[in-house]
Amino acid sequence: MVIGVPKEIKNNENRVALTPAGVAELRKNGHTVYVQVNAGEDSGFEDEEYIAAGATMLPSIDEVYRIAEMIMKVKEPIASEYNLIKENQLLFTYFHFASSEELTHAMIQKGAVGLAYEPVEKSDRSLPLLVPMSEVAGRMAVQEGAKYLEKPLKGRGILLGGVPGVKPANVLILGGGIVGTQAAKMAAGLGAHVTIMDVNLPRLRYLSDIMPENVDTMMSNEYNIRAEIRHSDLIVGAVLIPRAKAPHLITRDMLKLMRKGTVLVDVAVDQGGCIETCSPTTHENPTFIIDDVVHYCVANMPGAVPYTSTVALTNATLPYALQLANKGWQQACRENAELKVGLNVVEGKVVYKGVADAWDLPLVEVDELLWPEEEIV
Repeated sequence: MVIGVPKEIKNNENRVALTPAGVAELRKNGHTVYVQVNAGEDSGFEDEEYIAAGATMLPSIDEVYRIAEMIMKVKEPIASEYNLIKENQLLFTYFHFASSEELTHAMIQKGAVGLAYEPVEKSDRSLPLLVPMSEVAGRMAVQEGAKYLEKPLKGRGILLGGVPGVKPANVLILGGGIVGTQAAKMAAGLGAHVTIMDVNLPRLRYLSDIMPENVDTMMSNEYNIRAEIRHSDLIVGAVLIPRAKAPHLITRDMLKLMRKGTVLVDVAVDQGGCIETCSPTTHENPTFIIDDVVHYCVANMPGAVPYTSTVALTNATLPYALQLANKGWQQACRENAELKVGLNVVEGKVVYKGVADAWDLPLVEVDELLWPEEEIV
């Protein structure tokens, strides 16, 4: 298969879809890989590394789209890319179709195959292509929160771990999933007093067993949240409901209960946010203040650490990319239910219920579009 890796052009996106190591694996399996010049530069990978791994470099994004059978990206195509997409071309990337009607209709019109990273799901309901970025975002939430607690950045002026004779900061984490667990590890490691809230009691039991002594667990409900935010210095929103909008666990009126300079980090902001007053920000302008409370709501947190994020993402996506390249998308999706559920838009038809429901579009059963196996006579 011919695989193309364009340079990401979405604002503040520094990652690239494939490392040189990933290129080498695809080449070892007999595939041709074209990479746009400087595609990996912002992630710390030079063109020479891709060439050494067996890639052919192309000077423009147009040429990459024109030659590739499968496009591997990090973020969804933006408007300037729509006309580059070819009929029957496979695009393997984060799409989030349910948040963009324009993108959905563009992919339908082009007759391409949109296989999204985010819905790919294992039998245990885990989301293997979301996990690595959730791990990065969870750890970054505490790193950024600690920074914005500094007084020059309008925070409370508290060192997260304190010092001898001075109590550490109080960190409240809403959600005990991948993001929340990684955030708790980071905050606890820095010496903060951490409280994790979740509605899943077995999960809280598990976290209570594995976390250090400076981490407490608590059942998540409005009463407990209102009580805890009064003395929390850093609050991390780490709620993810797969394929659905996050609930508002912290409402506008709750800001009045917080102390001046409290920092809110809403990792769920790209799915509507679990903090009502949060709206997406960028790495260039990451924060805003409401009622003296600092809001950090960057929708693309892993993009700030593109080397780590790119390597972690390639580690997760490469096994699936190899299946798609080795077998073609139809056979790969017939044989692998994890990949099959990632199909969203196929050759002008919506095959994913969440996308069809979001934009009131007809839903086609994906099995109708997966070519049947040829019988061997």
